[in-house]
Amino acid sequence: MKRTIHRIHFRDSRETFPLDSESVDLVLTSPPYPMIEMWDELFFGFSREIQKNFLIDPNLSYEQMHFELDKVWKESFRVLKNGGFLVINIGDATRNTAFGFRIYMNHARILQGCNSIGFQSLPGILWKKQTNSPTKFMGSGTLPAGAYVTLEHEHILIFRKNNRRKFSTKSERLSRMESAFFWEERNFWFTDVWDFKGKKQGLSSLLAGRERSAAYPLELANRIILMYSLKGDIVLDPFLGTGTTTLAAIGNCRNSIGFDLEPGLLKVQLENLHSIKDKLNRIIEKRKNDHDVFVQNRQNEGKSFLHFNQNLQTPVVTKQEKFLNLERITKLFRNSGNEIEAEYFPLLQTELLPQFESIPTVHP
Repeated sequence: MKRTIHRIHFRDSRETFPLDSESVDLVLTSPPYPMIEMWDELFFGFSREIQKNFLIDPNLSYEQMHFELDKVWKESFRVLKNGGFLVINIGDATRNTAFGFRIYMNHARILQGCNSIGFQSLPGILWKKQTNSPTKFMGSGTLPAGAYVTLEHEHILIFRKNNRRKFSTKSERLSRMESAFFWEERNFWFTDVWDFKGKKQGLSSLLAGRERSAAYPLELANRIILMYSLKGDIVLDPFLGTGTTTLAAIGNCRNSIGFDLEPGLLKVQLENLHSIKDKLNRIIEKRKNDHDVFVQNRQNEGKSFLHFNQNLQTPVVTKQEKFLNLERITKLFRNSGNEIEAEYFPLLQTELLPQFESIPTVHP
């Protein structure tokens, strides 16, 4: 049986994190977007200078907004282990200012800031977000030489602290093998464009209010956590919002820590733990079902499988998938107002080799 712990702190992420240096494996977050109107009040509250300069020098105000976010990236660098990842979902901004129309390239400014802190930039991902708003086409309507292209994508920026992570101990190597993803998942996820339009996350009731919180969908958090961390790792979200990162960590057998200024939507989203458990388990079951469909289709095409996964009783394409395992959440309960604990058992109760029975619990 595995256990994970999920802690939430209501605090300002610009202040020093209450965490030891090199104690976190993955930071996954979506900060407030500078120069997006819905976040003006928040940034103005950070600094009087930001609000004062907004009308007279919006470019300076924009830089001051990012200066506040830089504090969070610096602390993220400190608490990340060597080889750990920082993944930031951010959108660029268009704004009519007193000086005319402007585009503010938030992703470029964050790249610059994180590189100067010491992060290594890795290839990023474009998340294509289809906009169906009737006002999406701005400018001069159907007349030429006046309109501008609609921004329908956001950036997923990926950084690493120093060189690649080392898996030195036996338990680390075993955890890595159990945390593998399916071959077909790898081929789908490790592309530079993600398109979620039309997808149903299965947690719409849990993530109600996502539009006004600017949170990313659960699918995005699931992929990033599976791609850049192991079971038992600690995932930090310094802008937790509606708690999507916490949900993904619970569902994928990772520990998590989240910071946010206000309880707000978060307490509502994490209120019904029984419902959360059931819906996250359905997502885990869907991974196995999707793989079963892949196996059937591949066999129908006359293609063979060279390897077999005993944990899940299924053929797999590569040797690296042989010890992949999926866990079902059996218990999800609140230890205190701001701490949740989860317990897991294997999705399929099979006889496992002794050395692969469990991964040690790491408490954040």
